[in-house]
Amino acid sequence: MSRLRHFLTAVTGAVVLLGGATACARADAPPAPDRGTVVSAIPVAQLSAEDLANYFASGKLDTPVHNGVDAYRVDYRTITPTGEPTTASGLVVLPRTESPRLRLVTFEHGTLVLKTDAPSRNSMTRPDQARTLMFAAVGYAAIAPDYLGLGDGPGTHPYTHGPSEVSASADLLAAAKDVAAQQHRELERDVLVTGFSQGGHAATAFGKALQAGAVPGFGLAALAPISGPYDVQHVETPAGLDGRVAPASAVFYFAYWVTSMNRIYHLYDNPAEAFQEPYADKVDGLFDGEHNETAIGAALPATPDQLLTPQFIALAQNPTGAVLKAMTDSDGTCDWTPRVPVHLYAATGDRNVAFANAEHCLQALHSDNATLQDLGNIDHNGTAKTALPQILTWFQQQVPAS
Repeated sequence: MSRLRHFLTAVTGAVVLLGGATACARADAPPAPDRGTVVSAIPVAQLSAEDLANYFASGKLDTPVHNGVDAYRVDYRTITPTGEPTTASGLVVLPRTESPRLRLVTFEHGTLVLKTDAPSRNSMTRPDQARTLMFAAVGYAAIAPDYLGLGDGPGTHPYTHGPSEVSASADLLAAAKDVAAQQHRELERDVLVTGFSQGGHAATAFGKALQAGAVPGFGLAALAPISGPYDVQHVETPAGLDGRVAPASAVFYFAYWVTSMNRIYHLYDNPAEAFQEPYADKVDGLFDGEHNETAIGAALPATPDQLLTPQFIALAQNPTGAVLKAMTDSDGTCDWTPRVPVHLYAATGDRNVAFANAEHCLQALHSDNATLQDLGNIDHNGTAKTALPQILTWFQQQVPAS
């Protein structure tokens, strides 16, 4: 019997804190002795306030600048989705201010496939480094994890895998504390967290971990995620199959998610169980960190029903076994009650991440501390451009930079 047919009758396993599988990486798991240890810290941007203002202007980012910044690409020790030692990279930015104690913002980036497009690597053609510098430009320390398998990280990226988004973020936080200490600075305990798209998902997962005390020495100050796929099982997958998500985007996301989850959960024995020919033999290789979105899009079909087999579509609609476990391990990022302010941002006009994701997240949070702002009839990328300046202002009101 093929593994796919077996899944159709299998039952799901238990789900633990942070929506993580018992065998998967957890921020609250017994720490490896050297998790969060800095391997290297390489300066990538040393900018005066004037230089920073010119940098933002060249990228058409209208944001205040109060000070210069020093930014580093930090390689650090962390764990794989199965808990084995590995390394990852991320961006750590310190403001040029006189304050010895710094408030910290974590920015979680959106979907990337090319290793060199990660925030610590790409300062020119991608916005994530600039979005991180934006917070440091008004006096915050700021970090942006590249996630596993992107930037300098070895191997492939476990796309939208909540437990490893948390472990990579938590261990970069520990590394950033050491980088700051080298500059005779300290990081305040409570962290402001935001993120866009995949990063919205990562932000809610990380916020949940911080409030739960799963990140030693740190807590949560406020959370502001943007347009995250918080509910793959009940919202994003159905929306990708019924056309609410634009077909080309749905094809890309399905291909990325299925190949990534197969590496962790073994969704199939043979790719042809999930993908139709002629795509079955090449989909996995497209997501190796060396192909960009254009190359991947050109190699994939136009619609999900041309990409996925009928059997796998049926399994996606009614998940069981490892497919269900892959979904539920990462779908619990909003299943907690925040004790701090949470502002969700999303847009009804978004054809990449269905607005109902944010509605389901708000319902799951079930707290007067949580609100949802509908950004209206704008596209997916437009939600980040619209929301981030508002989030910066809101963070300054909630927890001013030191």
